[in-house]
Amino acid sequence: MAEVSKRSMKIRVIAEAAVLIALASVLSLYKIYRLPQGGSVTPASMVPILIFAVRRGLKYGVAAGLLFGLIRLYLGMYVVHPVQLLLDYPLAFGALGLAGLFKGKGDIKASVGGAALGIGGRFFSHWLSGVVFFAEYAPAGQHPAIYSAIYNGSYLGVEFIVSAVVMYMLAKAGVLKVFL
Repeated sequence: MAEVSKRSMKIRVIAEAAVLIALASVLSLYKIYRLPQGGSVTPASMVPILIFAVRRGLKYGVAAGLLFGLIRLYLGMYVVHPVQLLLDYPLAFGALGLAGLFKGKGDIKASVGGAALGIGGRFFSHWLSGVVFFAEYAPAGQHPAIYSAIYNGSYLGVEFIVSAVVMYMLAKAGVLKVFL
């Protein structure tokens, strides 16, 4: 009997991941603002992955983020090098799963903290890619690390604010506790 419930739980987690990854993917198709070398502001497309990570933990959250990144790669890739592909897609979006360190906590601090940690991890991966692979776009005299921080921060900062507000509202309404 215990094996049936274990199997049932795995099926439930996979189904939940599929639905939330699909929702995140659809939301990511709507670009409020798009930058020239990649990156965009979307209507809270990372929130479904962040919720899944907070609900299911680090391992499942990273896996869902990684799959979301691969879907984003397929839907509209901007690739200049194989390592850049890894940094900007599976690793960056997989980092959203860092929100899973707040597993089981549906309170406001954990929700916003999970969003900050996950999106911060994504920022770091994009920042590193920018320093290594997009330094040529930095204005004359500007260090590539500064340019990459400004470029990636310009859209991920807005994405964080949008995601944090949505996570805050969901936590305040008690919606996240229903799922935990």
